[in-house]
Amino acid sequence: MSPDFRSRVLARELVAGTFINLGSSITAEITAGSGFDWLLIDIEHGSADLESLMTQLQAIGGSSAVPLVRIASNEPARFKRVLDMGAGGVMIPYVSTAEEAKQAVASMRYPPRGVRGVAKLNRGSGFGQNFDDYFANAHEQLVCVVQIETVEALDNIDEIAAVDGVDVLFIGPLDLSVNMGIPEQFTHERFLEARAKVVEAAKNAGKAAGILLLNTDMIADTLKAGFTCVAVGSDGGLVAAGMRQLAGAFSKHRK
Repeated sequence: MSPDFRSRVLARELVAGTFINLGSSITAEITAGSGFDWLLIDIEHGSADLESLMTQLQAIGGSSAVPLVRIASNEPARFKRVLDMGAGGVMIPYVSTAEEAKQAVASMRYPPRGVRGVAKLNRGSGFGQNFDDYFANAHEQLVCVVQIETVEALDNIDEIAAVDGVDVLFIGPLDLSVNMGIPEQFTHERFLEARAKVVEAAKNAGKAAGILLLNTDMIADTLKAGFTCVAVGSDGGLVAAGMRQLAGAFSKHRK
């Protein structure tokens, strides 16, 4: 855990990240040394499983980047596994109600604050060496990122934002646009209104608003709109685009 990262998030400082979806400890290590504040290891849509998640967390461990993990669904057992491995926080997809947000927070916290199972000999607590401190303070240091991806979530956004322990309201732009009936129309008036609604709810509740961007050209306007927990692209996207560019360089030489 990074003792001050959650404080920075809740202070709505700019914390810049990117997604790691290739399941590779090598690209995780390269990305960790690139200057990001946080990295999102994606085990919802990415290629990682729990075994490769561990090697990616180890690859990031020596850097200043905080590793967050996106789990596949809002189930307590999924939180327990990734937090015990040493994740600095969890991103939860498809959180649409305050009750679902409360469930996510409870899954991240030990009793009596939550329902997370307790074990000492895991990487998150330094294999027992730091357990007392981890047990006492994890609820103040781990970051809970709930994804806003449905119209129902927008309807309930103030109630979700008000849940104690929710730190970031993070828009999943593709899912949200699809569920709004305007797929990939990220400049559509309704989508921009939805973004503004999330930012306002986060600000009013003392939380951060986050979003994933397609490219760096979108950063300035996104920050101006009030987002502070911002990710751009992914290791997979960067490799795919780079390889297409390399292969395309041969096009003018083909007969």
